Amino acid sequence: MVAVAGPATAEPIDPTAATKLAATKADALVASKPAVLQASTADTFQRQPVLSSHGLNYTPYLRYYKGLKVEGGDLVVLTDASGATKYTSVAQTSPIGELAITPKIADTAAAATAKAQLKTVSGVEGTKLVVVAAEGAAAKLAWQTTVNGTGAEGASRLTVNVDAQTGAVLSTKEHVTNVAGTGTGWINGAVSIDTTLSGSTYSMKSSTQATMQCQDASTNTTFSGTDNVWGTGVGTSKETGCVDGLYVGEGQTKMLSAWLGRNGQDGSGGAWPIRVGLNDQNAYYDGTQVQIGKNTAGQWISSADVLGHELGHGIDDTTPGGISASGTQEFVADTFGAATEWYLNNANDPPDYLVGEEVNLVGSGAIRNMYNPSALGDDNCYSSSTPSDEVHAAAGPGNHWFYLLAQGTSGNGQPASTTCNSTTITGLGIQKAITIMYNAMLLKTSSSSYLKYRTWTLTAAKSLYPGDCTAFNTVKAAWTAVSVPAQTADPTCTGSTTSPTVSPTTSAPTTGPTTTPPTTGPTSGTCTSAQLLGNNGFESGATTWTQSSGVISTASGTNTPYAGTYFAWLDGYGSTHTDTLTQSVTIPSTCSTATLSFYLKITSSETSTSTAYDKLTVKAGSTTLATYSNLNKATWALKSFDVSSLKGQTVTISFSGVEDSSLATSFQVDNTALNVS
Repeated sequence: MVAVAGPATAEPIDPTAATKLAATKADALVASKPAVLQASTADTFQRQPVLSSHGLNYTPYLRYYKGLKVEGGDLVVLTDASGATKYTSVAQTSPIGELAITPKIADTAAAATAKAQLKTVSGVEGTKLVVVAAEGAAAKLAWQTTVNGTGAEGASRLTVNVDAQTGAVLSTKEHVTNVAGTGTGWINGAVSIDTTLSGSTYSMKSSTQATMQCQDASTNTTFSGTDNVWGTGVGTSKETGCVDGLYVGEGQTKMLSAWLGRNGQDGSGGAWPIRVGLNDQNAYYDGTQVQIGKNTAGQWISSADVLGHELGHGIDDTTPGGISASGTQEFVADTFGAATEWYLNNANDPPDYLVGEEVNLVGSGAIRNMYNPSALGDDNCYSSSTPSDEVHAAAGPGNHWFYLLAQGTSGNGQPASTTCNSTTITGLGIQKAITIMYNAMLLKTSSSSYLKYRTWTLTAAKSLYPGDCTAFNTVKAAWTAVSVPAQTADPTCTGSTTSPTVSPTTSAPTTGPTTTPPTTGPTSGTCTSAQLLGNNGFESGATTWTQSSGVISTASGTNTPYAGTYFAWLDGYGSTHTDTLTQSVTIPSTCSTATLSFYLKITSSETSTSTAYDKLTVKAGSTTLATYSNLNKATWALKSFDVSSLKGQTVTISFSGVEDSSLATSFQVDNTALNVS
C-alpha cells in the first residue's frame, strides 16, 4: 500500500539528522491519518526507534485503541534520505470502529485458560487487556497472557489471547523457535574469539557486545578461565560447544554490521545469551536466550547455519512486526544462517545452502536443503496449503526462492536448482540477496505471509536500487519460479537492467562471483550505479585478484580483517620483500563518476618518524593514486579516490608493497570497491 511517492536522493552525511528527519516526516504522515492506516477516531500511534539501512529509513509504529495496545495494528513508514515517503506497510485491513473495552471475563479466568494451553507451566509473565485486530476479522477485546513451560513440542513460551467477553482462545503465539581469545571447536576448528578480562579471569563474553556470551545451560553461568584458551575440539564438551557458539555469534554480529548496517542482533547493539547443554536433539530461541542441544552422538550443535538460524529468529523478532508468521519464520531464519555461514567462510564448515550438514543432528546429514527442498521432504513450490504446513516444512518454497535470488538456477559454483515454471535465473550473490531480505523485514508487520514477503522484497529491491530494475526483476522472477503468485500490492519497476535475469531453460544462465558480481553498466547508453570489482571483500578467498603468494589471507593473531574472514595482507616479513595485488576492470564510458575506495590498516616495527623505509603504492592503470609507508601507521581507515578521468578505459587496479631488509611493516587492505554512477 503506497501512501506517497517521491524521488530518491543522496543519503545525508549525518545519520542522526537523517533518522530525526525520518521520524518527523513519518510522524506528520501518521498524524494526518491517511486512509492507508485504517485508523478510527479512537486510534493513537506510538513511534518506535527508526531503523536505517543503505540510505533508507524505516519508522515503525504501534497502534492503541482507547489506550489499549492493538495486536495486529502495527505499521511501518518507509522514507528516503530526503524524508519523502516511499511506502507504508500496514497490518490492519479495516478500521476498528466502536468496540466496548469493559471485559466480562476476569483476568484470572483468562490466565487459567492460557495456562491450560501447555502441558506443564513453570511461570506466568502477566495478564493485560489488549485489542486483537486479526486480518480479515472483526476486532475483539482480549486478555493477553504469556506462560512458560512445556508444550506438545517441548520447551514453550506461549502468548495466549483470550476473548475478554466469551473466554474463548482467539490466538496463540509461540516464542520458542527450535532448531580475541583462542579456542578449538569441534566444528570450526582453531579460531579467534573476542572475550572479556576482569581482574585475572577471562570469560566467554564479547568485550564489545556484553549480551553476546556463551554459558552452561545447566547453570546459566558464563564459561570462565585464567588463560583465555578455550575448548578441546571434542564435540561433547560444553566449553568446546561454546567456542563454536561464540565464534558464530560474534561472526554474525560482524556480518550484520558490514553487510546490513545493523547494530547487533537486536538492532541496539545487543543479543541474547547462548546456552549450551539442552538435553535434546534441538536448538531454540525464545525471546530471552538461545538454547543449544546436541546431536545423537552427544555433540553440541553450534554450527554457523544452526546457531545463525536461531539468532536469525531473534533478528526477526526485533524487526517490525515481530517473528514472521504464516509459515515464513523458518525460511526467514534460514536466510540468516546461510548468510552467517557465507560471511564466516570457514574451511572447516564451507559455505553452502544446506542446513545442519556439519552437525548431523539425527545421523542422516542435513535437515533442510535450500536449493532442492524436496530432497529432504519439503516442498520446492508454494501452494495454498503451505501456510498451514508444519513450520519447518513450510520453509521449503522460501528457502528455494532465496537460493534462486542469491545463486540462480546454475548455482554459480553451488548445485544447480530447478524452478517450478521451467525458467532460468541469474543470481545476485548472497550479500545482495540478504540485503534485500533484511530491508523487506524492516517493512514487516504482524500480518506477514509469503504473499506479503513477495510485495515487501520487491519494494525493498526497488527502494535499494532506484533506477536499476535488475535486482527487482530477479526478486520477481525468483518468487514466480517458486509459484508465489503476483499480488495487487506489488510495485512495478521502470528503468535499466544490467543483465538478463530470467530466460527459457534452453538458454544457459550467466554466472559470476557469489558476492556482489561486478557489472559494466547497462547497454542502453546510460550508466547504472554499480560496484565493478569482483571478490571486492576477498570473501571468496584467493580468486578473481592476481596476487603474490599468500596476500589474500585470514586472521593471524592481532592481524584481523576489517570485516568478514578474508583480507589482503601485503608484506610484514621484516626482510626484503615485494607483494602485489591486482585486478583489471573496465570503467564504462557512460558513467559520470567513478570512485575507488578501500579500507587500509598499517602496522610497523619501524620507529623512525622521518624515513619511509617500507612503502605501499596504489595505482589505477599508470596513475599513482597514493603512496603510504611506515610513517602512516594507523588502524583501519577508509581511503577514497576519484578515478572518473579513466572512464571508458580498461585499467588495472594495483596495490604494491615493498619492504626493506629489516623491521616489518604490514599493509592490510579490505572491502575494496570501484563504484560508478
